[in-house]
Amino acid sequence: MAPKRIVAPGISRPAHPPTARRDPEALLVERLRAGDEAAFVELVSSNGGRMLAAVQRLLRNEEEARDAVQDAFLSAFKAIRTFNGESKLSTWLHRIALNAALMRLRSRRQRAERPIDDLLPHFDAEGSFAQEPSRWVAASDELLENRETRVMVRRCIDRLPEQFRTVLLMRDIEDLDTDEVTALLGTTANAVKIRLHRARQALRTLVAEELRDDSSRAAA
Repeated sequence: MAPKRIVAPGISRPAHPPTARRDPEALLVERLRAGDEAAFVELVSSNGGRMLAAVQRLLRNEEEARDAVQDAFLSAFKAIRTFNGESKLSTWLHRIALNAALMRLRSRRQRAERPIDDLLPHFDAEGSFAQEPSRWVAASDELLENRETRVMVRRCIDRLPEQFRTVLLMRDIEDLDTDEVTALLGTTANAVKIRLHRARQALRTLVAEELRDDSSRAAA
């Protein structure tokens, strides 16, 4: 029988359980806080791909997206001591990456965009639809799961005005909740909800246009 462990009076037990039982993510955070370069390489290797994909969806430019991800990792490394473990490390990094992308979007010169009102349902004087809206009801994330429609839907999302496209991507594709999007955009929850609703309506119009064009080409 192994001897019992004796703890001398006045000496406290270790603050943490043995290393083998500890959470790998907590250990990684400790290594990052200690300035361990290998830990930083591990962080980039395990999270860089997902962060790049998310940022590229917002920026639509691979080179600029890579720069934004690099900025995000540098910001994360500098702020690692503020990470409190309330969320997963990957979730924390994801938010930092999206914020880096948003900062770059804000610094861009505005490009010419199709007004969102052109893509929303219109009503006649009696309050009826001036033109019958599209009947498809699938959400944008569901459409993206279908290989046949994925490229077309992404193309339609890219055609949305930037402020509406950004909200749609963060809510429907990046799966952030309204409070998270509100914090990232520095706006109100009501503004986010309105933009998201209008973005979904506009996307419906754009997808319907694409489907009509495809049908016309097939019939020709």
